[in-house]
Amino acid sequence: MKTTLTLTHEQREILLKHLFPNDGNEAVAVALCGRLTGEDEHRLIVHKIKPIPYEYCSIRAPDRVAWSTEILIPLLEEAIKHQWGIVKIHGHPEHYPFHSEVDDESDRNLFPSIYGWLDDNHPHVSALLLPSGRIVGRVVNVDGSFGNLETVKVVGDDLSFYHATQEKSITPEFAKRTEQAFGKGTFNLLKTLKVGVIGCSGTGSPVIEQLARLGVGKLVLVDPDCIEEKNLNRILNSTIEDVHHQTLKVELMKRTIENIGLSTSVETYAQNLFEPRVVKAIATCDIVFGCMDSVDGRHLLNRLATFYSIPYIDIGIRLVADGSGGIDQICGGVHYLQPAQSLLERGVYTQKDLEAANLRRVDPESYKDRLKVGYISGVVEDRPAVISVNMFFASLAVMEMLGRLHIYRNDPNSKYSIWQASLSDGFLEHSSDDSNSLTLANHLGKGDVQPLLGMPSLSERR
Repeated sequence: MKTTLTLTHEQREILLKHLFPNDGNEAVAVALCGRLTGEDEHRLIVHKIKPIPYEYCSIRAPDRVAWSTEILIPLLEEAIKHQWGIVKIHGHPEHYPFHSEVDDESDRNLFPSIYGWLDDNHPHVSALLLPSGRIVGRVVNVDGSFGNLETVKVVGDDLSFYHATQEKSITPEFAKRTEQAFGKGTFNLLKTLKVGVIGCSGTGSPVIEQLARLGVGKLVLVDPDCIEEKNLNRILNSTIEDVHHQTLKVELMKRTIENIGLSTSVETYAQNLFEPRVVKAIATCDIVFGCMDSVDGRHLLNRLATFYSIPYIDIGIRLVADGSGGIDQICGGVHYLQPAQSLLERGVYTQKDLEAANLRRVDPESYKDRLKVGYISGVVEDRPAVISVNMFFASLAVMEMLGRLHIYRNDPNSKYSIWQASLSDGFLEHSSDDSNSLTLANHLGKGDVQPLLGMPSLSERR
């Protein structure tokens, strides 16, 4: 099982400020991390950072730092309570991205005692931060031996992935145009990514098609529904035979990608996002796309992305038609959300919308009764959808992902948190939003908790 580390750009900025105080001497910090335990990956996700005060260090020199480990005791007690992981991190100059012999001795002395305190077999990590922001590290085992830290992921306005090993391969013919536009490094990165898409219909279908043809390594697809005749106007590669056979949307997507014959593998879930096994599957992704109309599904995905520090790209479309060929408005938006940023607080939906959507999902009869007497606002059950509109916004969303992986825009990515467009009024605008939700921020990087995402409704059935 590979071990990886994920943190946010803001957390890395805290580390950069503390570990490089402009006096030329080393400094140290400790991170408490939530965990994701998957089938093939153990992910440490930074929840909070504790800079070790300079005055606690008995030695601070250009090539070493020594500090009183008594400051660790309250952190270890907190880690025991929540089953969190420990990452020790200190700074090194750019030209020396390796642990030194002094670091080896320090880690062999420190980490066995950490394992003794926590009494678990989960990995803990010793990492180095370089002035450029690059992070390298290693797992320190219970016996003081060292293992690989495969990848460090930094989630911010830009997305950075630092792999311990770089695969050398010949670019396949299908990818050469992508490589010409975005570089070999970006194509090689796309091959390593696992991307989740929740919703495989109007916007999800063209998103999935693009991701597969770009060469994304693995897709995790979620949608509980079968192909219906009304879907044929907008789901790519769907046929009337799929309608007759009641083909699941996720299976259509998988079949299509396999028939294309490129290297993308596909994992499918014909369920909605409110199933614990689906939440766990999406939590293993590097990036997620929300292609859902449902307010409650988007809200849950927003929460999931914060617990596991995953960048979340949301697509929403509003097409207002009179049913007789007239169009009042064609508009939509693409939101890029860093962990702890909130669609609710951006005004995409209201708390009342969320309450109505939750009631409709868990108790449809009560929802109908309350709707009749006017206690709640109705959830639109069937909205008009047109393939050309959906593909416009799906392409905008995928380009947003590419823009975070490969900096191609003239302005910084911080100015592109939100895209809003009206095809009827003829505008396309982008804006920034760096605000965090205080409610979500408390859950940043907590990873696997019981109950899942801190929600009793996601308690696993026994």
